[in-house]
Amino acid sequence: MDFNWVLPGLAPLLVPWLAILGLLALKPNRSAVAWLIWLPPGCVLTLTVLPLFALPSGADFMADAIVALALGLAAVWLLAGYLRRQHGFLTFLCVLGALLGFSLMAAMFRVGGTGMDVEVFQAGILLAFGVGVTAAALGLDGWICRHHYRPLALYLWLFVSLSGIWLLLTAPLFLIVLIASGGQIAWSEFFGPVLAAAVVNFAVLLPFLILSSATPFYRNRLKALLHVIPEAPPPLNAPAPEANPKP
Repeated sequence: MDFNWVLPGLAPLLVPWLAILGLLALKPNRSAVAWLIWLPPGCVLTLTVLPLFALPSGADFMADAIVALALGLAAVWLLAGYLRRQHGFLTFLCVLGALLGFSLMAAMFRVGGTGMDVEVFQAGILLAFGVGVTAAALGLDGWICRHHYRPLALYLWLFVSLSGIWLLLTAPLFLIVLIASGGQIAWSEFFGPVLAAAVVNFAVLLPFLILSSATPFYRNRLKALLHVIPEAPPPLNAPAPEANPKP
């Protein structure tokens, strides 16, 4: 008699989500609105399985890296209060470390149990680039928007930052390939993938940005990640305006 036992295959996939559940138990996250953090990674996971966004054959590692990055961002949003430091660069390092750790953990549990070493390596390399670009873009935008938090401007600058950083990272590789091929590679073969990487990277971040814009709870988390300077409260000893000023 044959049995179709599927739990061992599903159990590793649930571990990253259970890790997010554990972060929700932290004292700063004991709020009903904190549970909305399930929405962004859920949206990203749904997009990766829709036929409309089907990846080419043999590129399943891309979906694994994309979902792992989304789960890492969910962890970073939940840990934002712990990651913020006095100096913006230290905040960037904390965000980078947390994002890298949780994303790699999620990726290992998603593809590590399949036994395909090449796919694990590909997902790891792509994820490492995505984590570095994402953390750098958030840090750069935090420096740009440190005095004023404007959501629409933040969205625009974030996409520009992602595009620029992906361009800088891949330019040396393109130049090597261009020289090796004797200049036979079209520039579109370079800018096309770079733009696609920036768009996908921004699409993973967008649900978190929308959630932060829609709820004050996560808006404060985003401000902490961006290291935005808090607005100074009015002085307590400021004189109250007179209701009927004398002539």
